[in-house]
Amino acid sequence: MDLIRIIVAILLPPLGVFLQVGLGLHFWINILLTILGYIPGIVHAVWVIATR
Repeated sequence: MDLIRIIVAILLPPLGVFLQVGLGLHFWINILLTILGYIPGIVHAVWVIATR
């Protein structure tokens, strides 16, 4: 299941984080990072999925 979440996180980083943790702090941080730059959003999303 984590592989699917990582693939989703590469395509839409906030969705991948949402599927992992819901509407928590990491989701909003990821929204901000994705707005500031797509790559930081992907890195954060993969990190959240890998560590939880």
